[in-house]
Amino acid sequence: MKKVLQNLPGFGLSLAIAIISYLIAKWWLPMLGGATVALFIGIILGNTCLKQPVLAAGTQFSEKKLLEYSVFLLGATITFQSIQQIGWNGVLFTAIQMSCTIGFAIWFGKRLQFSEGTYLLMAGGNAVCGSSAIGAIAPVVEADNEETGIAITMVNLMGTVLMLILPVIGTLLWHGNDQLRGILIGGTVQSVGQVVASATMVNQSTVVTATLFKILRIICLVFVVSTFGYLHQKQQTKASDVKLSQQLLAKKSSLVPWYVLGFLAFCILNSLRFLPNGFGDFCHFLSTWCETTALAAIGLRLNLKKLFSQGKQLMAYAGGIVGVQVVLAIILITVLF
Repeated sequence: MKKVLQNLPGFGLSLAIAIISYLIAKWWLPMLGGATVALFIGIILGNTCLKQPVLAAGTQFSEKKLLEYSVFLLGATITFQSIQQIGWNGVLFTAIQMSCTIGFAIWFGKRLQFSEGTYLLMAGGNAVCGSSAIGAIAPVVEADNEETGIAITMVNLMGTVLMLILPVIGTLLWHGNDQLRGILIGGTVQSVGQVVASATMVNQSTVVTATLFKILRIICLVFVVSTFGYLHQKQQTKASDVKLSQQLLAKKSSLVPWYVLGFLAFCILNSLRFLPNGFGDFCHFLSTWCETTALAAIGLRLNLKKLFSQGKQLMAYAGGIVGVQVVLAIILITVLF
């Protein structure tokens, strides 16, 4: 009970910001979505009038646990049958696009001397599904709050930029070809909400294609988290003494965290039609609110001074990743479709 009371002020504030953000997005900024609005409101308030220590425990709980719950619930909203509709060319496109995005993000991050946590979170967030991927990856690579906050902020910012410009780029390149425009958006834009919002600016046919390609990227989350967890433990083992190496090896059972296993289990059950009607919609509703509340908490905890201290370098890093994603997607679409 004492822990619940400690978490209540920060959690309550995060939830309140999430509700306000939902209403703002619904009435005035539908293209941005509630999660992005919540992040930016949280950043503004957390760096001005809401810095009280009493909020720290609740915002930390909301940031860590609610993102995990969001990933877990997301599994009930997708099925493996989506891969059949995409076809082998679509699978190949997604595999190359994600692998190259991750590889470039890690290489570029190392060249710019960012921490391991930062470049792995940026790699996963851009390649897979934005905030949800970052929330899933952060615990297995032992990223701290600052690294998580910076990655989520930059990935959401770049996702918003892509959300607005890709419909224009796709139309200029392929005119009325809804499939190719949908592949560009679904294979590149970061979060699910941003994909749907971006594709909606074109038409409903584009939304369907973009969503299918986004779903395939989300399914790959399990493999990305496992791989990043392995890379992190390997790196730690190299840099540690024998005793610490033994401790890390003893932790290998937690290489894939519970929420990723739960995500996979829900995917399987949903693909086999074992889940009741309406359950997926209910999980989507809960997952969206968990993510929105978590992003509000992350915004409240993000220190803008530290973010701005890396400003030019961080923007160059984020912009470089997004630039490579878009150019690579255009090349792959031209070659494969």
